[in-house]
Amino acid sequence: MMQNKKIKKDKESKNRAYLSSIIAIVVGLLFGYIVLMIANPEQATDGFIQILTGAVTNDMKGIGQVFYYATPIMLTGLSVAFAFKTGLFNIGTPGQFIVGAYAGVYVGVKFTALGPIHWIVALLAACIAGAIWALVPGVLKAFCNVNEVISAIMMNYIGMYLVNYLLKGNVDLFNTLKNESNPVADSATIPKFGLDKLFEGSAVGGGIIIAIIIVIIMYIVLNKTTFGFELKAVGFNREASKYAGINEKRGIILSMAIAGALAGIAGGLLYLGGSGKYIEVVDVLAPEGFNGISVALLGLSNPIGVAFSAIFIAYITQGGFYLQLFDFAPEIIDIIIAVIIYFSAFALILQATYSNFIKKRRNKLAERLPGKPAEQTIEVPIDELEVVEEEKEGDDV
Repeated sequence: MMQNKKIKKDKESKNRAYLSSIIAIVVGLLFGYIVLMIANPEQATDGFIQILTGAVTNDMKGIGQVFYYATPIMLTGLSVAFAFKTGLFNIGTPGQFIVGAYAGVYVGVKFTALGPIHWIVALLAACIAGAIWALVPGVLKAFCNVNEVISAIMMNYIGMYLVNYLLKGNVDLFNTLKNESNPVADSATIPKFGLDKLFEGSAVGGGIIIAIIIVIIMYIVLNKTTFGFELKAVGFNREASKYAGINEKRGIILSMAIAGALAGIAGGLLYLGGSGKYIEVVDVLAPEGFNGISVALLGLSNPIGVAFSAIFIAYITQGGFYLQLFDFAPEIIDIIIAVIIYFSAFALILQATYSNFIKKRRNKLAERLPGKPAEQTIEVPIDELEVVEEEKEGDDV
């Protein structure tokens, strides 16, 4: 009976979390409509409809573009979400993303003799490079207790400038006329797996399939394995996990390394996708990395939620591209996404406040338990309190 109640409460908590994300999306879209009304009242309704339907304007091509835009942010979002689940804030995804992208492009241009496995090796190189880049904040956090946010931000800029320097210094990789990296070899291009025919005319490739497979794997790792449980335990309480025999330093380092590997793969999927996208030598952090934070927040750090969140953000981004037809700036989509994220965070605050209120109410009820001193009431299991509350209600009746 108690177990059933616990399961029921867990489901209710998850439902509230999902509902908060949906409400945040609705509020964000309504706010976007208000912005459109202020900017151009006559075309506001048409522009808003375009945001909601623009991604499917060109039928399968539009849907393919949504998947194309969703591919990198799905994995950078998964990177941030994975770190969140283990008690870390991986704000270093832009650096890990671009370092992974460079490693993938380097192998894609240089190692042409690898043949059919060329693209796999290039993607593995991107994965390893991203993991190595995330190891620095992970090691500093584990052994020196340095805040991972500060060290990760520093690594972002180091990674950006390092990649710019390495690209410009390598004639095989750098196109001086276009100020960007050269195309990778055909053998290093990720196969389309038939998606180019299904979504004809779009830039989508096999990267979206790989991304979805990785999402499923990470969901299983986090929720169905002992390894995932240990990582989350370290995130919940570092000292308690140490007392339980878990190597908390190893957990922190591995968590950051895995998060970095995911961001590195995101860079590899984008620049090995054969879509005509190349690494540009600019002093700007990769936006795909920061967008991953939005995706993780909206997806409630759940791998499956992150996948749907990435597709949703890619959908309205693609729809917002057509706002230019109505004399609107496409940056309005960034405003809408920002509002959605703010309300998602606000909803989480409300949930935390509600949970604290419930705990205080149950602690007060625990004080009424026979034979239990007031100072021990906090240690009473919640399930026992629920049973006592029901018994007292029955006595009153």
